[in-house]
Amino acid sequence: MSSPPVAAAPATTLRHACDADSDRILLWRNHPAVRRVMFTDHLIQPAEHAAWWQRVRQSPDHQVLVLTHAGVDCGVVTFTRDSDDGGEGTWLWGFYLHPDDLGPPPQSLRAWSGMELASLHWAQTELHASRLNCEVFAFNAAVLAMHRRHGFVERDRYQRMRGAESLEVVRLYRELA
Repeated sequence: MSSPPVAAAPATTLRHACDADSDRILLWRNHPAVRRVMFTDHLIQPAEHAAWWQRVRQSPDHQVLVLTHAGVDCGVVTFTRDSDDGGEGTWLWGFYLHPDDLGPPPQSLRAWSGMELASLHWAQTELHASRLNCEVFAFNAAVLAMHRRHGFVERDRYQRMRGAESLEVVRLYRELA
């Protein structure tokens, strides 16, 4: 079933990340609140980040974008081609927002919602995606609720090890075309 086009969020934009963004992306990724909800929660060292950055910035199967909300760069959105799960038009979507750059509620809530809308719009207009997949820890109830409000449906759940801890992951998807 086809979804209607998603309108861009006026106060929120996405742009391709460039080399000048790399250090800030690492700083944001290593924030304790961001690490708490990521699949790998260790402190990422500069060499590990540089290897990742080198790999993804040259790959046609990856897009790394900087999120700007209300004129402030405040997060990262990633898209990875997920052709093993639905064909060429399927992408795996991830993101993180730097808590210190979001402002207090309701500004931070607007940034989160704007990120979701801007990401969906990008997937439709830039990637020409037919389906968007994402994975969220089950304990991250606020993000799960946000995805569901924006038309994502649960596909399944699985257990994932993070360190010595087994955590439940919810897989969601949204058809775009």
